[in-house]
Amino acid sequence: MATAAPSAASRIAVVTGASSGIGAATARQLAAAGYRVVLTARRKDRIEALAEEITKAGHQATAYPLDVTDRAAVDEFATAFKTIGVLVNNAGGALGADPVATGDPADWRQMYETNVIGTLNLTQALLPKLVASGDGTVVVVSSTAGHGTYEGGGGYVAAKHGAHVLAETLRLEIVGQPVRVIEVAPGMVRTDEFALTRFSGDKDKAEKVYEGVAEPLTADDVADTITWAVTRPSHVNVDLLVLRPRAQASNTKVHRDL
Repeated sequence: MATAAPSAASRIAVVTGASSGIGAATARQLAAAGYRVVLTARRKDRIEALAEEITKAGHQATAYPLDVTDRAAVDEFATAFKTIGVLVNNAGGALGADPVATGDPADWRQMYETNVIGTLNLTQALLPKLVASGDGTVVVVSSTAGHGTYEGGGGYVAAKHGAHVLAETLRLEIVGQPVRVIEVAPGMVRTDEFALTRFSGDKDKAEKVYEGVAEPLTADDVADTITWAVTRPSHVNVDLLVLRPRAQASNTKVHRDL
């Protein structure tokens, strides 16, 4: 099926966590699909460089530095729009891989704040703008961690379960409104920063996550999936789309050539 161009009323797409990885790739692909993308992240230099890159490619992009956990800043950000068509809640991440018995509560709290409260903040602030567009879409980028547990992932799993439940509940609560709620749940994705951040910059630990896996998912793979879901006809809601590399059968079953 050919991808339909977004309508004028729904041409603005806000992407959180757009400074790298899945967020940056999604911004590029939505821009190429005809959206005017608004890039948000805390790292101002990164999103400004990406906005310049997208603009030079002949598309439309604006950078807006934003911490999704700062509700006052999010509310101020929302005043810039009368309507928007798409909100991609991508900001998130994992910290540590300690067992529940010894996990750092500060890491758990930070993961919950970013993955769940950040998504809540943006969704609440921009939902009226999405409704006003007459054809809005909320995307929650969760994780297979939001659908199954694994050892050493307690804090991240709890946070991504929260993101999953947020999306599922919102879909029930706004049925009848002109807004779709899409959840995309990636499995093993190799990006420049995810595992490195999780292990506090320890490159050896970060590399071990992907050891022996010939082709983990890439940020572009996930962005392609998000863009496909967003650009379906307005009456088509992709409730939940789980994607993994072929080598990964579950969160705990991965084929490795070692």
